[in-house]
Amino acid sequence: MFSEVLSHYDWQETTDRILSKTASDVERALSKRNPGIEDFMALVSPAAEPYLENMAVLSRYYTHERFGKTISMYIPMYITNSCTNSCVYCGFNRHNKFERVILSMSQIEDECKAIRKLAPFENLLLVTGENPKMAGTDYLEKALKTCRPYFNNLSMEVMPLRTEDYERLTHSGLNGVVCFQETYNRNKYKTYHPAGMKSNFEWRVNGFDRMGTAGLHKIGMGVLIGLEDWRTDVTMMALHLRYLQKHYWRSRFSVNFPRMRPAAGGFQPNVVMTDKELAQLTFAFRIFDHDVDISYSTREYPNFRDNMMALGVTSMSAGSKTDPGGYYTYPQSLEQFAVSDERTPQEVAVAIRKGGYEVVWKDWDKVFD
Repeated sequence: MFSEVLSHYDWQETTDRILSKTASDVERALSKRNPGIEDFMALVSPAAEPYLENMAVLSRYYTHERFGKTISMYIPMYITNSCTNSCVYCGFNRHNKFERVILSMSQIEDECKAIRKLAPFENLLLVTGENPKMAGTDYLEKALKTCRPYFNNLSMEVMPLRTEDYERLTHSGLNGVVCFQETYNRNKYKTYHPAGMKSNFEWRVNGFDRMGTAGLHKIGMGVLIGLEDWRTDVTMMALHLRYLQKHYWRSRFSVNFPRMRPAAGGFQPNVVMTDKELAQLTFAFRIFDHDVDISYSTREYPNFRDNMMALGVTSMSAGSKTDPGGYYTYPQSLEQFAVSDERTPQEVAVAIRKGGYEVVWKDWDKVFD
């Protein structure tokens, strides 16, 4: 399990190693076709800031080499905001007072129909809070079966499950799973997740092993930028990615590094990442791994997303509603977080084509299940 590997890495020592990187370390990393973890540390270090233009050129080259000039589109569907966790930064925190919603299958079908009217999306991401009693595996299985006739590619961002549950859901149309570790800082993890299933660091971080064992086609990873030092967190994620690729090489992988957005509860980020730093991180990950899908959500502003699609990003969401039933059933319910890019899917598609890129609405077909 990855938690055993991670136990050999000290957070502060890793932070110090990143901050000690020099210009020579950065130049050495840029000269390699396949950089290692030490090289990745150099690329996300402060020493790499003067090399951003060089990094952008390399990132663009490797992205075009592997993905061509394409941007894959997806849309999230939140089906419940019911949650038993107490994550201090999340609008779904169980202590926040608002009406909880768990969509019925007929309501989920209405949401599917509404999304189909928005744009020709084929990649749907189902999102829930973590409430295993009210919205556990049985509920997720029914939801997947309800959505399957409308979309060719189904992924979900839900609570970590058992291996047998992941495998069971693949028979109901599940193609991929996205899970945010939020932070790899084991010592500070409980500070942000004081109660609920999510407070178990090992269960969450080892969930990716269970996904791989279940044979999922695609596994998505991410850290929430704003909790701990971002350079250290993404280095741990890069280490995690290499581990997963070695052990579960049949799966595809994606990474996401969302910056914290306003949410109910008023939690203020401990770390603020600038646009320049997010660009540096994106370039670093592309140079580190030429095959990984790098995804940007509507958390990011339109101009920034439009610029980054030519420099490393390979998938984006559009028209997103972060509230259950937000497309049709409950358009005014509580959002998990505020979005920054409020353009319609058609407006995003126009911007992509204007940049000289092809919009990919469908990259997987249910015939392959």
